Amino acid sequence: MKILITGGCGFIGSHAASYFRDQGHQVVVLDNLSRCGTEGNLEWLRQTGEIEHSPADIRNWDQIDKALSQHTDTEAVLHLAAQVAVTTSVTDPVNDFEINATGTFNMLEGARKHLPNLKMFVYSSTNKVYGGLEDGELELKNDRWGLSNRPNGISETEQLDFHSPYGCSKGAADQYVRDYSRIYDIPTVVLRQSCIYGTRQFGVEDQGWVAWMTIAAMTHQQITVYGDGKQIRDLLWVEDLVKLYELCVENPDKANGQAFNTGGGPTNTLSLLELLNFLAEREGRDLGLKFDEERPGDQKVFVSNNTKLKEILGWKPTTSVDQGLEQLAQWISNNREVIVSFKKKAA
Repeated sequence: MKILITGGCGFIGSHAASYFRDQGHQVVVLDNLSRCGTEGNLEWLRQTGEIEHSPADIRNWDQIDKALSQHTDTEAVLHLAAQVAVTTSVTDPVNDFEINATGTFNMLEGARKHLPNLKMFVYSSTNKVYGGLEDGELELKNDRWGLSNRPNGISETEQLDFHSPYGCSKGAADQYVRDYSRIYDIPTVVLRQSCIYGTRQFGVEDQGWVAWMTIAAMTHQQITVYGDGKQIRDLLWVEDLVKLYELCVENPDKANGQAFNTGGGPTNTLSLLELLNFLAEREGRDLGLKFDEERPGDQKVFVSNNTKLKEILGWKPTTSVDQGLEQLAQWISNNREVIVSFKKKAA
């Protein structure tokens, strides 16, 4: 099968590209390499096997039209390219919209025009489409926020409530992807992803908080906690997510037209303070934390209810938080020079 992956040189995209290539598929990574670290990921992909790279920018229809016209035998699209930070969307909402909303629309139109053999279009959406969950009943137990009226997490029946430019742009794209299945009979699936973490994640303060805090702790950088640090997220190991992508591609009859909440679920939750306590203990020192005001659009609690995914596709996470954090820390320890070099470039 030929699989085209937008954002294929990013954190999740490079994992997906490597996995599907190793499964024997022909993989094309479409990435304009604008994000710091993507050139290194492309080099890594090329060192580890055969990969085809298309430098098209999803914001530019002419480039997408040309790129997809050269790959009309594509059978699956993983649309992972995105502007991924809420804070960046607040400071630059125009670019956020062009990447997330216009870029997704361009990919859908390109698929409609050029990909007659398409079996599945997988869209990487976000839990931010549910907004701040204002009707959630917050409770504080053991220094962790929770929602007493959502004990099993947030399901797909939750009302959509786009909050922040990022939530709006991703949410608009989310709905376009769903509607192209209904109106144009293009097989699509929406995955509303929670906190994804793993190796080869060069996290920064505005995005990829698990990797960022782990890298910062292990390289003696200043860590700022926004809010009280008791915010809760469910964590999903990147390789578990990639296997879900595979299930969607292999089961289009079950996945088509669906939207799935996708995260580590209630058994894989972590607060910011719990992560920082783990890191302080692992490093054997006080991390010298700074605290600042909570940032706009930040949910106090988000835990994904994965019941629908399990019932329809038989998927559930297999990597526990303890296992994932240790694997991430070990990868950082083994790749300090690469990570420090990335940080210098990002600065």
